[in-house]
Amino acid sequence: MKKVCSMLAIIALVLFPALLSGQDINVTGDWEMTSETPRGERTQTIHIEQDGEKLTITMQGGMRGGQGGGEMTAEGTIQGNKVEWSFTRSTPRGEFTIKYTGTVEGDTMTGEVERGQGTSPWTAKRK
Repeated sequence: MKKVCSMLAIIALVLFPALLSGQDINVTGDWEMTSETPRGERTQTIHIEQDGEKLTITMQGGMRGGQGGGEMTAEGTIQGNKVEWSFTRSTPRGEFTIKYTGTVEGDTMTGEVERGQGTSPWTAKRK
């Protein structure tokens, strides 16, 4: 019986902080995101709505430094402090998907964006 109680206590100590960390993170709001692109650094405003683990991301601007291209909306997820979202763009060359993955730490997110021509880093700070 002692072994069972000890084992349950160890499991609780390991899992409890992980469960709490996911509940404490709320990324809803406006963020200023900077990413590296083949055409140089790009900064744009993104808005995130969080509903549990589901994210809805609205990105302003498009592909040229926040200018032109209008507004894009993506669906994503947050699990613990890991975020992920993607959207598909239609271009004269066809459709392609852009996928963002990253980590949330307080009012900062960092990660990688995967485009057809490879990956590059991105960062975002809460406004």
